[in-house]
Amino acid sequence: MIITQHKAVSIHYRLTNQQGELIESSFEGEPMLYLHGAENMIPGLEQALEGKSVGDKLDVTVEAEQAYGPYHDGLRQDVPLAAFGDIEDIVPGMRFIAETEMGQRPVQVTEVKDDIVVVDGNHPLAGQTLNFTVEVISVRDASAEEIAHGHIHAAGGCGSHEHSHEGGCCSEDPEKPAKEGCDGNGGCGCQH
Repeated sequence: MIITQHKAVSIHYRLTNQQGELIESSFEGEPMLYLHGAENMIPGLEQALEGKSVGDKLDVTVEAEQAYGPYHDGLRQDVPLAAFGDIEDIVPGMRFIAETEMGQRPVQVTEVKDDIVVVDGNHPLAGQTLNFTVEVISVRDASAEEIAHGHIHAAGGCGSHEHSHEGGCCSEDPEKPAKEGCDGNGGCGCQH
């Protein structure tokens, strides 16, 4: 069976940046599951997987425009520490959901300076060309429920290790709200 629209696909992948530094890999753990054609995979990688089948191995370079988009300076801003209310010990790397002109958006703390917290709404990989080494593990027809929900229901259901793919190459087009099953920050999580 080949990878086409509405196929449930399982892949192992290794992701590196242009300097060859490893960003993440599924080869040492569970493969990533996704619904092909449901926009929950970065476009460049999904396009490269179209027409592939079980056992296929490929190396794919995805430019920023087909990955997590360009870096937008306007999505980085200084926020008064007081805006975080009772939250204590704010440190770089913490993530929050911010209310923006474009609706709710995940942001990450990048710096804390006295009474100012610098947050960035860009995906951590925005503006970067990404290199993937991919192996197709399985391909099957997605169920009607999976197609309706826009993501794969792995064995074990929501909350199981198989269903959560932190960092799993989900789309996060800033012009569109996150698809059900995507946290809008690259990771997939079940949201019913």
